[in-house]
Amino acid sequence: MANFNDIIGQEKLKEHLISAILTSNISHAYIISGERSMGKEFIAKIFATSIQCENPVEAQPCNQCHSCCQAVTDNHPDIIFLTHEKPGIISVDDIRSQINSDIGIKPYQSEKKIYVISEAEKMTPQAQNALLKTFEEPPAYAIIILLTANAEALLPTILSRAIILNMKPVPDDMVKEYLMKVMEIPDYKADICVAFARGNIGKARLLAVSEEFEKVKDQALSLLKNIGGMEINEIIAAIKMINEYKFDVGDYLDILSIWYRDVLLFKATRDLSHLIFKEEYHYIKRVADTCAYEGIEEVIEALEKAKIRLKANVNFELTLELLLLTIKESEK
Repeated sequence: MANFNDIIGQEKLKEHLISAILTSNISHAYIISGERSMGKEFIAKIFATSIQCENPVEAQPCNQCHSCCQAVTDNHPDIIFLTHEKPGIISVDDIRSQINSDIGIKPYQSEKKIYVISEAEKMTPQAQNALLKTFEEPPAYAIIILLTANAEALLPTILSRAIILNMKPVPDDMVKEYLMKVMEIPDYKADICVAFARGNIGKARLLAVSEEFEKVKDQALSLLKNIGGMEINEIIAAIKMINEYKFDVGDYLDILSIWYRDVLLFKATRDLSHLIFKEEYHYIKRVADTCAYEGIEEVIEALEKAKIRLKANVNFELTLELLLLTIKESEK
């Protein structure tokens, strides 16, 4: 059972929500915006549980009353999480059937009735317009919480009628402390997860326990260690293997980026202490000694271009082939 103290970082956001509860100045609509896996659902659930708690202590849920027990098990009749059958889309029918047709019914047991819409950016324009009617004239007891990884996908009229709370990256030292103390992740592995997470503590937590991530990381590093001597047919085979991973290719490219960040850092400082891939020191030293600064910087630029191209749906195989050939050329 959780409370606001279990939210790592996000101090301003927490202060706002706690103050709203303490002063009974809770808005009818909130938008919590942040990257995927940052913990938006976790925060929304704690906020909703606190609002509905029968015996709150300084705006914190007691986690013992009947209401809290229902909330923890997702069985609270007045905390409704919108569901949608079509992947990638929240339709107008979803909004009408689960919110608009229900919101006029008074709360079953609490003073408030709370609706949570995860992945709100997936609402179609028609769905957003249907929700807007409820936003404009909500019942006094209703609270709607939109969770989104892309607030720009929401209509300006939706944004203007809600309090927007933006999640911020959590400092690396706080993420590392959480991984090591709470999840008991070893120091070297925590450093790698922190580097990839970039302040997203949910992503760091997922990476720390992901066997797929470990496998992909090891294979990516193997590619980097051997690419200098690989033939074009071997590079093409490696690209096919990358395409088969059940893993975000952006994260794969991040592995390559962090490797070359280590190479550049070691070339400039000859200092091991700040390397992410410390255990790969001998290989990093070899590349640093072999490559010119211009070659390393060219690879880093090529990695960023590859990310942009893939986001723009440029051909995957062609993008990766150009990238890996640039990496191979840099080691000559």
